[in-house]
Amino acid sequence: MSTEAQKLQTETIIQDVLNSIDREREREIIARRYGLFDRKETLEQIGELLGITRERVRQLEKAVMTKLRMSSSELPHIAEVETTLLAALGEAGQTARITALASELTGENTRTDQSRLAFLTELCPNIAVISEDDNYYQSAAVVSVHDTPAVKKEVETIVAAIAKAGAPVEAKELGKAAGFKDNAYAEALARTSKQLATLNGRWGLVKWPTVNPKNIRDKIYVILSENGKHMHFNEIAEAIKASDFKRKDVTTQAIHNELIKDKRFVLIGRGIYALKEWGYSKGTVADIITDVLKGAGEPLHRDEIVKRVLKSRFVKETTILLNLQSKSQFKRVAKATYELSE
Repeated sequence: MSTEAQKLQTETIIQDVLNSIDREREREIIARRYGLFDRKETLEQIGELLGITRERVRQLEKAVMTKLRMSSSELPHIAEVETTLLAALGEAGQTARITALASELTGENTRTDQSRLAFLTELCPNIAVISEDDNYYQSAAVVSVHDTPAVKKEVETIVAAIAKAGAPVEAKELGKAAGFKDNAYAEALARTSKQLATLNGRWGLVKWPTVNPKNIRDKIYVILSENGKHMHFNEIAEAIKASDFKRKDVTTQAIHNELIKDKRFVLIGRGIYALKEWGYSKGTVADIITDVLKGAGEPLHRDEIVKRVLKSRFVKETTILLNLQSKSQFKRVAKATYELSE
């Protein structure tokens, strides 16, 4: 979105809209239900405060909002608010989360600012509202492009496309993967979904640690996966601190502890770890030599043994040779040639 967007004076706008409601009790209900000055309150909390039933609060809220929507063209500032919102939505791909719009259009983007903006979108006839639930963030869309059911259907299409891919999709390929011509439009839709997450320029299902790491182990996995090769645990710690993760304040010791515990990571050298999925297996250097000789099915020259072991262990050649010469499970059968002892 543009950094030059017009800021909305939400407090003044809200106060003027509330003043258009005749009865003080109804103004109180709307202000408290939508969190226009403080946190949002439940029907029960408001009913207890006003001395009426929960159901009566619900009825009054519905009646007031219906009346406000029907007379939105006569409400103070709403035409200006709608124009500003439509411009911001146009730049954002015709759809955007309320938090993103509030960041662009309000002074401080506080939770109250976000609540006020969400309330105002409901009074704009040319803006569709996507209410927050288990699958969607509170969002807004341009009605002329798609109404609320259409937004949800298109988001479901994107989620299904990513699930079918079975792996994170590059952001620049998201539209193509989901069958949309406009990639920015597809990304705007994706941002409204709680089923999706994005990290390092890729979109995936929120349950995938590669795009939504929830703990230190997941973050280690992402760092190693992105790096594409083994790393020392000190390097991993520094990479996490320099990452875009939401929480990245970790200690080197914590990283080392998690590397040891998780079966996805394999120690292949002194303090050096790789991903098991790259073909590495756990075990000592002697264990790897044993696997190499078993796999060969015949005696091997020490140079060949060293070569094969180094494919799965980041150690010195002398370490491999010392194991060959000192471990009882290996037997020299010819000059510099070894096999497994029976």
